[in-house]
Amino acid sequence: MSSSIRKAIKSDALTRLAQAIAVAVSATLAGCSSHVPQTEATHTPNIAARAKQKPIWLSEKPTPQIPQDVWERMRQGFQLQDNLGVNPRIEQQRLWFASNPSFLENAGERGSLYIHYIVERLEERNMPLELALLPVIESAYNPMAYSRANAVGLWQFIPSTGRYFNLRQTRFYDGRRDITASTTAAMDYLTRLHDMFNGDWLLALAAYNAGEGTVSRAIERNEKLGLPTDYWNLPLPAETQAYVPKLLALSQVVLAPEAYGVNLNPIANEPYFQVVEINQRMDLSKVAAVANIDEDELFQLNPAFKQRTTIDGPQHLLVPTSKAQLLTASLSTMRPEELISKKSLKPVFEGADESEIASLKRAYRVKRGDNLAAIAKANKVDVKDLQRWNKMTGKNLKVGQTLVMQDTTKRNSSGRVNTVVAANSKTNSKAAKEKPQTQYKVKQGDSLYMVAKRFNVEMQHLKRWNPRVGQALKPGQMLTVSSPR
Repeated sequence: MSSSIRKAIKSDALTRLAQAIAVAVSATLAGCSSHVPQTEATHTPNIAARAKQKPIWLSEKPTPQIPQDVWERMRQGFQLQDNLGVNPRIEQQRLWFASNPSFLENAGERGSLYIHYIVERLEERNMPLELALLPVIESAYNPMAYSRANAVGLWQFIPSTGRYFNLRQTRFYDGRRDITASTTAAMDYLTRLHDMFNGDWLLALAAYNAGEGTVSRAIERNEKLGLPTDYWNLPLPAETQAYVPKLLALSQVVLAPEAYGVNLNPIANEPYFQVVEINQRMDLSKVAAVANIDEDELFQLNPAFKQRTTIDGPQHLLVPTSKAQLLTASLSTMRPEELISKKSLKPVFEGADESEIASLKRAYRVKRGDNLAAIAKANKVDVKDLQRWNKMTGKNLKVGQTLVMQDTTKRNSSGRVNTVVAANSKTNSKAAKEKPQTQYKVKQGDSLYMVAKRFNVEMQHLKRWNPRVGQALKPGQMLTVSSPR
């Protein structure tokens, strides 16, 4: 037999043997599987399943995306919404916000300069981010706001509480209006109240509004009567009864603004302002000119300097982030005298001391249907003066709001009439005639940039004249436009 034939037979035999072994092994395994204990039978596929499910991507888990909008960042840090249930007091406040969408929209526009800073400070302390909405309730995010109780600033500190938290108040500087100092003070105060009331944020907020003594006495009363001592069951003043529900309702509106017909313009999740150190006295108007910053915007960032001059306050300024580098470079090359106005500091009203000014004040309580133009005309004053006297950046009024007005004339000791002129007034009647205002109706496709270009004015001025208008214009909106200087 040849070697090639033997190899072929051998190969064929090996093949048949391998096939027989495979069949036998399969039969054996099939037979054994029916006698395997239940625990083993169930255990084997689990091992296989785990082996198959060993995902590589688990070790490559994507990092959460940082919100681009500070509103979304705020929503992610809300802590006060749990276990609220259906609450008529909250629903009543929520209905008001839904019926008055412009209130939150306008407050958001004003607060766009400050909200990112406040959110960051709250996060650093692990405090509920609903507290970033507290200035909406307190001041509508207007740092110049003041109340009948002489509470001032974003966080509405009264003089005594402000001094307790190191907010200095002088003729030239009021720390209650200082954006960073008052924010620190407010968070210190809220933290203290939170600790005082055993970690209950609702009681802390109630005490922020009514005072810790009022809340403590209400708790003691309920304890003596065997009644619950949580916020919802305390006999508190009417304003405080509405205060906490108002903040909770506002938070719910911010969680889903579209559901309540509110249009919250996005606010970039990045610092709006930067701190620039200074080592000399300077006038904000000069600083604004040097760094190409809108003067009103610079004052909105530094409202604590009551005379718009850096006296009695901290040795720094808040400036828009985009302008900080330019200002720092400019300050390093300028002489001190270049940053001070030639005119000497004067009282708020030229030719009158503070006691005389006090006697010249008049008050007007806003009624339903009132507007600034009608009030100014009836009292023979200019709208811009009315806004300046009341530290208003827009034209929004509330029913019951008290407006302060200044008499423009007073008699001296001889009986003659002297004119009292505002030292920091930018316009008088003659200037007003030189800068007539007109109303422009927004058309389809218009933008703030296009309107500003059409009228040959700065876009930042257009925003200032129309504080209620956001970046996105709607056809039919009316814009106020002044002629260029």
